[in-house]
Amino acid sequence: MTEHNDTPVTFRSLNLAEPLLKALEDVGYETPTPIQARTIPLILEGRDVLGQAQTGTGKTAAFALPILSNIDISRAEPQALVLAPTRELAIQVAEAFHSYAEHLKGFNVLPIYGGQDYGVQLRSLKRGVHVVVGTPGRVMDHMRKGTLSLTGLQFLVLDEADEMLRMGFIDDVEWILEQTPAERQVALFSATMPAPILRIARKHLKAPAEVTIESKTTTVDTIRQRYWMVGGHHKLDALTRILEAEPFDGILIFVRTKTETVALSEKLQARGYASSALNGDMAQNQRERTIEQLKDGTLNIVIATDVAARGLDVDRISHVINYDIPMDTESYVHRIGRTGRAGRSGEAILFVSPRERGMLFAIERATRKRIDQMELPSTEIINDKRISRFKQRISDAIAGEDLEFYTRMVEQYCLEHDISELEAAAALAKLLQGDTPFLLSSKPEKYPSEREPRREPSRGDSFRGGERGGDSYRDDRRHQEPRKPRGNTGLYSDEKKETYRIEVGSAHDVKPGNIAGAIINEIGLDPEAIGRITINDQYSTVELPADIPNDVFQELKKVRVCGRQLRASKSDEREGGSYGDRGGDRGGDRGGNRSYGGDRGGSRGGFGGDRSSGGGNRSYGSDRGGDRTQGGGGYGADKKKSFKKGPGGTGKPKKESPFFTGFSATKKKRMKD
Repeated sequence: MTEHNDTPVTFRSLNLAEPLLKALEDVGYETPTPIQARTIPLILEGRDVLGQAQTGTGKTAAFALPILSNIDISRAEPQALVLAPTRELAIQVAEAFHSYAEHLKGFNVLPIYGGQDYGVQLRSLKRGVHVVVGTPGRVMDHMRKGTLSLTGLQFLVLDEADEMLRMGFIDDVEWILEQTPAERQVALFSATMPAPILRIARKHLKAPAEVTIESKTTTVDTIRQRYWMVGGHHKLDALTRILEAEPFDGILIFVRTKTETVALSEKLQARGYASSALNGDMAQNQRERTIEQLKDGTLNIVIATDVAARGLDVDRISHVINYDIPMDTESYVHRIGRTGRAGRSGEAILFVSPRERGMLFAIERATRKRIDQMELPSTEIINDKRISRFKQRISDAIAGEDLEFYTRMVEQYCLEHDISELEAAAALAKLLQGDTPFLLSSKPEKYPSEREPRREPSRGDSFRGGERGGDSYRDDRRHQEPRKPRGNTGLYSDEKKETYRIEVGSAHDVKPGNIAGAIINEIGLDPEAIGRITINDQYSTVELPADIPNDVFQELKKVRVCGRQLRASKSDEREGGSYGDRGGDRGGDRGGNRSYGGDRGGSRGGFGGDRSSGGGNRSYGSDRGGDRTQGGGGYGADKKKSFKKGPGGTGKPKKESPFFTGFSATKKKRMKD
């Protein structure tokens, strides 16, 4: 059932244990949030719970408080297990348990996650803990090694289940669920409820009480959302202007890849902004130190990936800037949920390139809220602010420093060289500024100023530019007339491609977005350089630039998607020639394998690609914002010309170009070194 009781309640009326009520008073909590008011009584009654609420609504307390009320402190064994998608979220949940249990003498909670030394975790497990909070991978490791026993488990919580699904952990989660005692109580929380999550709920939860926190939008009203149409090298200039003009406390900037977090941080530091990267390649202690610096105010700007920033709850974050547009609408909701939490106001700014307009419209449809175009501050405004800040620095120095020594030195210099104090002060200001121009030039700005007229975008215009729950790349334009092919003018249109086989397929519930996102994030490949992705039963194929350097190829082999290593290998000619002819395998002439990013043969035409006749592949979303070319394109923004392989024929190879064009600048430099 879905609970809709809106009667005002207090924590005391929820029958929580007295030590917990005292801890809540200590931290200043007075009234439970809707998800807490509806969920706590159900868990105290012993019911399984299926809870849906957006981020920042207090889900952690909703399950932590009733679990702590029922914990038997005398039993030093794991009685509750909480699964979280990331290390940061696991640490945050464990800290919440510790805070609420401040007055429960003898209570112990342990976060376990990858990147931390096993010895620390093993010692704590041997001493005995009551609650374990961990990521699925590390929890599985301990269970298989026999160092984590769940025989006495009473409570199991799946936190941010949709994010665990998106990150490919869902198979690990199911394995853990199957190893737990049959009589345990389960609570599943998720911001969205895709079909695989509902399937798990039906399979592993017993007559769950459904708690849905309904809202008019999937984003918080206290977050002001704006976008700016900008692309390419202009993005850094636009970001700099925003940082200069917007009053902010803490800023979280999202980019798409781990290498870009470092690259953008270095660029901002070069422009005088103290910033730090936050990504999965950093050592865990370094990541924790960065988050603590953001919390205590010694660091104001953090550049992060979606995974690294998952679960962050920092009061100081006043702005979230989507420097790279997210791959799907769910990621956008999770990103901007890092600000405006618990009723605080926040700012969310989205950078959109012209070819990403489709994703902007998809986000607006998903959030049911129009995102307003922001006005970037003019050159005059920026220069006025720079002058004002410089004057303020002078005032602060005069008020707070002993200037007697410097006054005598400047006075002596002026007498010796027969110049005025004003000239000396101007010279010192110039020395302070260095070679960097103090004022912005007044040259015309090249940023577009208006959004093009609203249209219903094709889902091929972005990575996953569609409504939630739909196919990630499918463009439902089956009844439209075919589009005429355009010239082959994309950035990577002349780049030679090679087909690679990866050991994950439809049997493992993989989607093209999972494969593309993992490759982009893990090996630093630009989205435009990824070609056609074909999903088969036990394996898939993906087109990537030819002549991949060996170290990058080794990285690609180790990438995990849906819980499986890709174990990438180059496809041979026999495999490469089989894409367009299913007749040989199935005894028919149905056209081709199920392919993502190419042509669809036969008379029905393609899903987002150009219709062709005979022998083509079934295609999903060939034009994601770039120029359309003959026969559809691969997965990427500017499409490459695709040469279809029909029965008995092969495509003419394209002119070879350097592989390195497919990588970001930082990645290229690293490989050359």
